Amino acid sequence: MPLSGDGPAPRARTTARPPARRAVLSLGAGATAAALLTAAPARAEAAPAPAGPSPAPAPGGLAPYASYWFPDSLPAGTPGPGIVWRSLKEWSPQADPDLAHNTASVPLAPRFTPVPANADARTDQARITSLVSFGPTAANPSQGSATADFYALTHWAYLEELVFWGGSAGEGLILAPNAPVVDAAHRNGVRVLGNVFLPPVAYGGDLRWTRDLVRRDPDGGFPLARKLAEVARAYGFDGWFVNAETDGGDSALAGRMREFLHALRAAGERHGLRITWYDAMDSTGAVGWRGALDALNQEFFEDRAGRVADTMFVDFRWTPGSLVSSAALAERLGRSRHELWAAVDVESRGWDSEVRWDAIVPRGRDHVVSLGFYRPEWTRGHLADRSPGAFHRADDRFWTGESLDPARPAPAAVWRAPATAVADRSTVTGLPFACSFNTGHGLCWYEEGRAVSAEPWNHLGLQDRLPGRRWVVDAEGRRPEVSLDFADAWRGGSSLLVTGALTAPAAVGLHAVRLPLTPGTVAELVHRGGPDPLDVELGVAVREPAAPGAPVPYTWLRAGAAGAGWRTSRIPLAALAGETAYALAVRITARGTTPVSWRLGALSLHDTTAARHPAPPPHLSVDASARRGAEAELRLSWGRAPGPVRHYELYRRLPDGTRRFLGGTCGTALYLPRLARAGREREAVLELRAVDETYAVSAPAPARFRW
Repeated sequence: MPLSGDGPAPRARTTARPPARRAVLSLGAGATAAALLTAAPARAEAAPAPAGPSPAPAPGGLAPYASYWFPDSLPAGTPGPGIVWRSLKEWSPQADPDLAHNTASVPLAPRFTPVPANADARTDQARITSLVSFGPTAANPSQGSATADFYALTHWAYLEELVFWGGSAGEGLILAPNAPVVDAAHRNGVRVLGNVFLPPVAYGGDLRWTRDLVRRDPDGGFPLARKLAEVARAYGFDGWFVNAETDGGDSALAGRMREFLHALRAAGERHGLRITWYDAMDSTGAVGWRGALDALNQEFFEDRAGRVADTMFVDFRWTPGSLVSSAALAERLGRSRHELWAAVDVESRGWDSEVRWDAIVPRGRDHVVSLGFYRPEWTRGHLADRSPGAFHRADDRFWTGESLDPARPAPAAVWRAPATAVADRSTVTGLPFACSFNTGHGLCWYEEGRAVSAEPWNHLGLQDRLPGRRWVVDAEGRRPEVSLDFADAWRGGSSLLVTGALTAPAAVGLHAVRLPLTPGTVAELVHRGGPDPLDVELGVAVREPAAPGAPVPYTWLRAGAAGAGWRTSRIPLAALAGETAYALAVRITARGTTPVSWRLGALSLHDTTAARHPAPPPHLSVDASARRGAEAELRLSWGRAPGPVRHYELYRRLPDGTRRFLGGTCGTALYLPRLARAGREREAVLELRAVDETYAVSAPAPARFRW
């Protein structure tokens, strides 16, 4: 059934399974509304904004937003407030004023699969894709915003790819993902796809947009296939989810669509770009939502010329039988059954969704196909308390299960958490490595344990590589509570918090790694305890577990005591030189009976022979500004600093000499929506620093803005 919105649902053409409940969200002129289902099967709609308040557009005209287009021709009339109609045919990177703000900078990291923490989790079988709406189609900020109320996805370890979901007939049909999402995903080895949405007529779709997309030029080529590949390369993401749902076509149009996909593949293949095809249009040109890979849609997946799409998102009306037949057909075509995503709708009910799990990821036998989650940002949208801590507790439950421990899952219930079926993966394969447990949003920004901005914020590109398994806890006594907490931090917006009454030592598994250890390798923990002193140890495993679900064989190294106030414990690893570290953990032991509260603010491993600060970024400049009395908005840019840089941080030097954090990004341009004049100062002093993988910072690159 259609992944779309903007109007009533077409009636199902086959017997419907029990419907999913959906709320109708009116989002203003030109925006998409989710359809209220009655007799139709569960299905998806195109990208309404997440429930609750969305980040407001910036007050002036300098704000950059995530890009969206129509293929060529524009709708009749005029766009609604805050919407800009653009033609992809007319786009070029040279004429894109927001290109620097929308370009991802983090390359796709290679991944490995450790021995799973859960005995039932499989390696090299089912994978997971997620269709996620991070914001509205129009006015979706390019570089985060001043709110912590944001879908800060952190469970990248279970994802294979992510679709930047959105689009509507009144705004635009082709969406490029914004840079923070791509940077966070790439840091964790996850591909991100843009979305091409050709909506049903009932939702404002027009067959001319499909014809625009697949139109040939006089030489017989497909100019918009080349343009889509150019967008993905220029912005730094990984391909396209193609969703052709406008009915009324014929077999000739379907043939051109297939040829268009071949052209898109040819334009992007040497750059590693990928295509996911949604099961909607079939070879007759009709939109049938087959709920299967079958003879009527297989040519969009594999034809006589070879691979067409890399994967197919199988519509929600699948049955156990249709998934079995789809898997068999994929293999007859010489393809993997796990290149098929079985759609799972979690938009309305999240972990209370009724899913026939054994049809996709059965226990005790091979997985049938892969999982395709539709709108898992329900974990944020359904909450009454939308604080960051409440969101992460809900998101951990969605991905890990009710027990919040993938190694010790709760008894089987309605929800089969991904961690109990799919093996996690990691990208921590080289030194230096550091994590400050920053989730990419927060209520403040901290530097060395001190809040240097009291403003809430979100920017996924600043997110750390977080522990993939949340949370594997080994405790002979009472299990403590482990969480990502936002009330205090060493760096960024959050820290790892362990609380509870410890009756015995408790070990918390952290990262799965592949780190070669040398005589100069040291580990550092930045932590604080309370109210009574605690003993802290670092666990380093130089062997993998014997089997999935088996204990990790840690070697425990003393890190010292933790008390009130942040302290740094430095642990030489020379005794393990020549070995490879496979996993990291911490173990805390209470000295008394008072319940503990212990924070881990940062963990790092690095070689002492290579420690040095990064070079500062060159050429910081204010490119544009707009004044509004005692406030201004700015666009800034700079040159990339030499050497390895994780991200850049911009600070304001106040007249009293203190520094205030203004924002950060992985790229080389930043938009400031609000800079307030300090008293009667004549100019604002800005300082930009490069930050490396161990969070060492460069000397500042200064710029001044005259009031």
